[in-house]
Formats: sequence, structure tokens, C-alpha cells
Amino acid sequence: MTATLGSHGLVHSTETFDTLNPATSEVIATFPVFGEQDVAEAVERARAAAGWWADLGWDGRRQRLMAWKSHIVRYIGRLSELVHTETGKPLADAQLEVLLAVVHLDWAARNARKVLRQRRVRSGIVALNQASILEYQPLGVVGVIGPWNYPVFTPMGSIGYALAAGNAVVFKPSELTPAVGEWLTTSFAEVVPEQPVFQLVTGQGQTGDHLARSGVDKIAFTGSAATAKKVMGACAQNLTPMVAECGGKDAFIVGADADLDAAADACAWGALSNGGQTCVGVERVYVVQDVYHTFLEKLADRVTRVRPGEDREADYGPLTLPGQAEVIEKHIADALARGGRPVLGGIASIRRPYVGPVVLADVPEESKAVTEETFGPTMTVARVASLAEGVERANASRYGLGGTVFARNTKTAMAAARAMRSGMTSVNSVIAFAGVPALPFGGSGESGFGRIHGADGLREFARPKSITRQRVKPLLNLTSFSRTDQEMRRLLAAATFLHGRRYR
Repeated sequence: MTATLGSHGLVHSTETFDTLNPATSEVIATFPVFGEQDVAEAVERARAAAGWWADLGWDGRRQRLMAWKSHIVRYIGRLSELVHTETGKPLADAQLEVLLAVVHLDWAARNARKVLRQRRVRSGIVALNQASILEYQPLGVVGVIGPWNYPVFTPMGSIGYALAAGNAVVFKPSELTPAVGEWLTTSFAEVVPEQPVFQLVTGQGQTGDHLARSGVDKIAFTGSAATAKKVMGACAQNLTPMVAECGGKDAFIVGADADLDAAADACAWGALSNGGQTCVGVERVYVVQDVYHTFLEKLADRVTRVRPGEDREADYGPLTLPGQAEVIEKHIADALARGGRPVLGGIASIRRPYVGPVVLADVPEESKAVTEETFGPTMTVARVASLAEGVERANASRYGLGGTVFARNTKTAMAAARAMRSGMTSVNSVIAFAGVPALPFGGSGESGFGRIHGADGLREFARPKSITRQRVKPLLNLTSFSRTDQEMRRLLAAATFLHGRRYR
């Protein structure tokens, strides 16, 4: 079939591309490639719609976003089936992804007013005669460039929060999952038919480049660090600000007092769910030596029961990005060549488009399997002398996205969690932070910058505006050429009294 674009504009380009089922290589749909003019026109339509959307106010936007949320839930079966078909992930995982996106959309809609509302702030003694006001205004038009591994949940962390903050959105989904992106924009248009507040542009990387150069007020990007650098270069042409959520090499640290059964189960899911195609997935495991062998046995036993496939009983699906198999193969081969030990699986686990679970032990820290993002159902397991050494090894990565600590002693576990140089850390669970809408999501280093989700995510898509209003005439007229020496002496005396005393 040929994909439709809705009623908000035509595409001038005649170039098209197909989206394929990664398990069968069957064509799902055909989409147009948006050229520079097409993207510019979409942004122009969004610019006009943004004013209408902002003028609706908090209540008007909340009502419409809640209606959209309800629409998604009512048709969760259709959307989940589409996610399953386009990514290959199990249907249950697709349903969980959509539900998490709904939870975040609900939070953003309900909390936007509280987080971004106008508020009075204290003026301080120097500006005592001024009323000081802080408000957060919509940016205008936000461009969202989404990923293929979680085509609903991840972009919704930008889309939902940007819409709740009062912006219009132009969404460029991954070229691997455009049908999911079209479903999202079409469903929104059914609930909000008045203006093209949320639009779709489809295509490959060039379309994303056009969007980054289009003069939107912000770009929210999810993808690799290498692509993020290219997007940043395009954004720099117009000084367009950007939030970047890039890859990770997340560490899972197991303490000597950890619940090893729970840790092994969480580690297996964190590393293998979605075929390991998760930016906050577990890739490196550091286990305190006292429990190393026991944990490794329990982990291997748990992983042995995990199976990829296309059938409904499979634990995870195929590689959505076919070329990722080459990266996985190189990392496994490099790890083994450097002296790593295969605990479960190996090169033979790669049976395109599927990759079976791979657990490698005693892999040198300089191996590609430890230093570079693998993005597959593999993990390396290494022994460490203590939690502190586990944290030190975890922090040696150039990535800094998520992480996990398993330890029964709460004080010790929390200290290790705080010491991890990551944007998010879960204690005695894995990736739990992603399911808490009030918590910001993002990383540092090559994992990106800026935050989505939570109050920080709402503020990411708003412009702080500071206003002062003179209430009464100042006692000291300091900002005038008629200022007197006497007034300055009085100011200095007051400052010495308030700030010049020795601090105790």
C-alpha cells in the first residue's frame, strides 16, 4: 500500500522508500521522502498552528492531550501490532512500550501548568521596589527526530512534553519505523483536527538534516553519538538549540550482599529485552569477586531459557537494523581474540536476522565489547574487588546514560548509585527510572545532553521569561545618571552590614 499523509499538505518530492518487516523483509508500506521544500512547508504550517495551540491555554491543551491519550489506549491493539510488525519486537513488549508512553503523556498533560506556570520570585534588597515575575513561554515549533528501537515511547518523551509546554511539533521518525510515526500523527489529528499542531515528515537522514536546518526553535534528537554530531552541525547554522539522547554502554554492578537470583533475572532482561537494542540496556556487568562464580552460574541458567524468534512465545525478535549484526560480530570476535571467555553463545549465535544471547566473561577492558556500544543481545561479565571498583570501571566509559546497582545494604547501594557518572541509576531493579514520569531522562558524555521527562523535560521545551515591574519608587535611585555619592555610600554601608561580616 502507499502511505497517506493526512490533509495538512502535499509533498513535492516524487522519491519514495519502503518500510519492511525485519523478520520477513516484507514491504509494510511506502512513504514519500520529504525534500527541503516539503520540510520547510511543514514547519511553516506548524508555525501558524503553534500560535493557536499556545492560545488554548493550559486547560485547553490538557483536555486535548488527555483525549489523545484515551484514543491511544482505546486503539492500543492496532498500534502495538504495528510496532511489532515494523520493529519485530514481541507484541507484549510493544504493548508495554505504548503503555509507558501513555503514562508519560498523562503526566506531561497534568503537570505542565504546575511546572511552567507564572510565579513570583523574591526581588532581594537591592531591587526591593520591584515585583519580579518568572514565566515559561512556548518555544514555538519543536522538531523531533525519533529512533527505531522504541518508536512510540522514546519520541513521546519529547513530543508529549513539547506539546504540553505549548509548542507545535514536526516529527521525523526513523526510516525504519515511519508507519508508527504516521499512526501517531494521524491519531492526534483525529482528536485535534483544527490545526496541524503535530505533523509528520518522512525520509532518511537527509530529511532529518533538512529539519535541523529549517529554523525550528529546538531539535530533540535520539540516536547514535555520531549522528548527533551531524545534527548538531546542521543546527549550528541557525543556532538552533538541541537536546540529544544518544547511546549508552550501561553498567550493572552486583555487590557481595546482593540477592543473586533477582540480580541475575534483572540482568538478563536488561541485556536481552528488545534484542539488546536499548540505549539504557545492560552491556557491562561487574560482580564483586566473592559472589562472581555463583552469579555467573545463575545468569547463565537464566539466559539459557531466553530465545529469539518471530513466534508469539519468543522472548525477543530480530535485529530491526540488519547492519547491526556486523557490529555485534566484530565485538564478539574482538573480545574472544583478546582472551575473553564465552560462557554462553558466541559468533555462531548470529543467525541473521536473529542473534541468540551471548554472555562473555573475563573480557579485557580495552575490548570493543567493553568500550563501544554493541546494541545487541550480548553482555560482558567481569569480577571486581568491591563495589567501589565496579563504579570506577563503570565510570571509565565515555558514555554516561543509565546504570544499575544490586546490593542489600541500602546505604552502600545508594552511595554506589550516586557515584556512577550516569544520568540515571536503578537500585535493585533495572531500567526502573524510565517508568517514572517525574524523573528526568538523559545522559552525559557521548550519551548526550539535555533532559526529557519530568519537570526538567517540560522546561526543556519552554523559554524562561523574566519580568520586573516597579511597584514603588526606589529609596536609592541607583540606575540613573542623577545618582548621588550619598546614595552610593548608603548602598555600600548596607552591603557591608549584610555581606561583609565574617561567615561562621
